[in-house]
Amino acid sequence: MDILSLFIVVPVLTILVLVFTRNLKQARLVSVVGSLVQLGMAINLVFAYLKERAINSDIMVFTKDVVWFEQFNIHYTIGVDGISVALLLLTAIVVLAGVFISWKMYDLPKEFFISLIVLSIGVYGFFISIDLFTMFVFFEIAVIPMYLLIGIWGSGPKEYSAMKLTLMLMGASAVLLVGILGIYFNSNADGGALTFNILEIAKANIPFEVQKLFFPLTFIGFAVIGALFPFHTWSPDGHASAPTAVSMLHAGVLMKLGGYGVFRVAMYLLPEGALHWSWIFIILSVIGVVYGAFSAIKQTDLKYINAYSSVSHLGLVLFALLMLNKTAWNGAILQSLSHGFMTALFFALIGMIYSRTHTRDITKLGGLLKVIPFISVIYVIAGLASLGLPGFSGFVAEMNIFVGAFQQEGLFMRIATILSVSVIVITAVYILRVVGIMLMGPIKNESYLTLEKVTWYERFGILLLLIPIVGIGVAPLWLSDMILESLQPFIQGLL
Repeated sequence: MDILSLFIVVPVLTILVLVFTRNLKQARLVSVVGSLVQLGMAINLVFAYLKERAINSDIMVFTKDVVWFEQFNIHYTIGVDGISVALLLLTAIVVLAGVFISWKMYDLPKEFFISLIVLSIGVYGFFISIDLFTMFVFFEIAVIPMYLLIGIWGSGPKEYSAMKLTLMLMGASAVLLVGILGIYFNSNADGGALTFNILEIAKANIPFEVQKLFFPLTFIGFAVIGALFPFHTWSPDGHASAPTAVSMLHAGVLMKLGGYGVFRVAMYLLPEGALHWSWIFIILSVIGVVYGAFSAIKQTDLKYINAYSSVSHLGLVLFALLMLNKTAWNGAILQSLSHGFMTALFFALIGMIYSRTHTRDITKLGGLLKVIPFISVIYVIAGLASLGLPGFSGFVAEMNIFVGAFQQEGLFMRIATILSVSVIVITAVYILRVVGIMLMGPIKNESYLTLEKVTWYERFGILLLLIPIVGIGVAPLWLSDMILESLQPFIQGLL
């Protein structure tokens, strides 16, 4: 079996074994083993990719093509480049960390882990797909379990949040499907057969009028899941009601489908449409960046603070993609990875704090550094990474984004870039505010003196996410070079 299909087969096998488990201990063991195997596969894929790339100059490697529905030329076509490989590794790490953070999921554990793994199947399949139809199917597979994960295992107004999330993302999917079909029915502009294959469509000369019509639909269809303003409102509510591991996968992995889809489909296949419409979406992305950061300042619920922070950081991803140059695009991919690890870490820490104090309101917390120092110190480190401190992944990503943005000439681009850069200061305000109120000062509640100590499985989950944040910040070149090499075909499409 090919190396990429294993990312679908192994989770499916894990689910089949989970069906026969009888209690939390068995479900947990199967989920951990399955997730560890997936992480091992992702690490192996990185080395295999680097080795293959040294002798293979194709755009995608490890490709496989199987006819799925011949009448419409739909294929199960898969392959990866450096960008896909990096995102697969992100997914494997976050999934494993989420399983460890869910160690005490007593309520329907088998069903919970099955739903979590189904979500991961959709994400893995999306990142390896080259066929647009197959990519769309995996996109839907990734979205659907969120309704159950929030509606059943969530808290607060979970039914409302689950319904809002599902309706918003399903609406975006409908718009996306129109965009994909528009691309498909114009994929034979050079006289060939209609196709959903991304690599073949990229070679076709799709007319400008068609690109101008379908680029906004494709961009919005993907960007909604990437928290594009003003379609972002589903995300904070979804985060606030979701259980910890679901919040981790939601922000750390699922929302990355938006930026990846915009990049892989909208930008690559409709470059003239991107050039024509970019100014409108630059305005929306900049508003999202600034609005998300200011909204985070006003929140007192830890999950809402991190949720609005995600709106801001993912706005930077869309902003960078719309700059249409290699440096900014490199920053966009690095930001997706950095934000994935960082926000998953934040939500894991928030879940650990809530399970001990039974509140997420920062005004009711205080002095936690004295009673849970491990969680507190890691929270400070995650905060420093979020505000872009050198030595962490956030700095590497944001430097590439802002340098790439400044390469674009014109007053409009300069103003947009300056507004986006200003978010660094705003981010520092809400991060330091939370640290000062929640971690410093006197202990506000005497019951906090007897808080449960951090367990080994919580430490393991936290370190899984912390190591890449520091690793990318200290030694980013191997990852950056892998991404830059994969960007070349996309840059050529814009020339």
